[in-house]
Amino acid sequence: MHAFYLILSWSLAAIVLILILLIFVSSIRNGITPMPTSRPVRRMVMREIDRLPEGSEIVEAGSGFGTLAVKLARRFPLCRVTGVENSLVPLWGSRLLAAANRLPKSRLVFRRGDLFEYPYADVDLIVCYLHPAAMRRLGPILRERAKSGTRVVSVFFAFDDWEPASVAVCSDLYRTKVYVYHVGRQHPLDLKV
Repeated sequence: MHAFYLILSWSLAAIVLILILLIFVSSIRNGITPMPTSRPVRRMVMREIDRLPEGSEIVEAGSGFGTLAVKLARRFPLCRVTGVENSLVPLWGSRLLAAANRLPKSRLVFRRGDLFEYPYADVDLIVCYLHPAAMRRLGPILRERAKSGTRVVSVFFAFDDWEPASVAVCSDLYRTKVYVYHVGRQHPLDLKV
């Protein structure tokens, strides 16, 4: 019996080590570790979004462990939410979270993929919690691929050359800012030709 517990302990330790290594490798590749969205920030994001028409397509670009995408799916039950994540461990965690919340795949799906390769053409709302380098890279992609009028809600980091429609400040420890943008609006840097 002692040998069984010893094998079980070593097996669990090996699994945890593998998971940590997978997160570490993905973090190096992505330039940031997966960061769960805190409750006050999720509340602020929902408040900034307010309402969405039935059937709206929502994408969380870089969905991490899925806490924000799950909240979006629960808050907007008549919309479809897609979480796009390239890191395996957070992706598995987000899928487990969706299953634990009993959210059907018709309302919430998590896909492994590169947020910079996603098409965005039919998306009504894009939500992201990225880092400055990713925001600089994503801005031109959204201007090119997203349809005019698509809302973009960014947690903590702003687009360098976009003028936000609004900026809200959370009451959390970090005074996190939530930026709301609209694709296709004239921006000051667009006018300098």
